[in-house]
Amino acid sequence: MKPLKEKISITIDNDLLSKLKEKAENDDRSLSQYINIILKKHINSSEDNEHSLK
Repeated sequence: MKPLKEKISITIDNDLLSKLKEKAENDDRSLSQYINIILKKHINSSEDNEHSLK
């Protein structure tokens, strides 16, 4: 069975990372969980916008 998650390495601006860490902590989530949530919301929103333009 293929793993559900995959580890990656990225480079991110220090100021953005600080804000993400703060928001993740305020939401009582790990940084990884918080970034996953934000990315999923962004992708869903982008897909919704693409469908509404058609």
